Amino acid sequence: MHALPAAAAPAPQRRLITGTVLAAGSLAMFFGGMLAVWMRFRNAAPLKESSNGKLIADWLPKGVTVHDVAANLMLMTLVAGCFMAQMAVYAAKRKDNVHVGLGLGVATLFALAVINAQAFEYSQMAVPIRGGVYHTMFYAITGSFLVLMIVLSAYTVLAAFRYLGGRTGDREVLASVALSWYATTGIYIAVWFLIYVTK
Repeated sequence: MHALPAAAAPAPQRRLITGTVLAAGSLAMFFGGMLAVWMRFRNAAPLKESSNGKLIADWLPKGVTVHDVAANLMLMTLVAGCFMAQMAVYAAKRKDNVHVGLGLGVATLFALAVINAQAFEYSQMAVPIRGGVYHTMFYAITGSFLVLMIVLSAYTVLAAFRYLGGRTGDREVLASVALSWYATTGIYIAVWFLIYVTK
């Protein structure tokens, strides 16, 4: 009697990647909606003459100074965090746990650096929360991004503990972390451009 050959192994379902993509899309819509409201209020602001004679929206309240250095450092740090998260994925494919730990550890430090830079930005701008529409929208958008960074740093630490704790066959969690870093950086680019650059 001949036995039938075994069936092919089922295709991986990659639930974590799918969930990360759905979460990234939801976050993009959330921040896109808040930035659209920001732009609507900014475009409805009265006009004033700038130093070069052009008419611009008088959206930035008097006494509020936007410091670009911390905002630019946050952008560069997020981009570097993407490289570190991707390095962890690359090292996991080669079963190099030392570099997986290094990549995730440095990425976590970068996330904490972004949180620190945002707190510094708050202290330097000294914008009161209840000062008007600008103030409320500024804290709503940047505060939401700050919460997103806290969640991202916790997720990166969790992935490091999971992978380095012995589940080295589960590389999907590292790919999910890297995808989360890419999505967060893309969201911050929009926040950076509309809030810190164009003001």
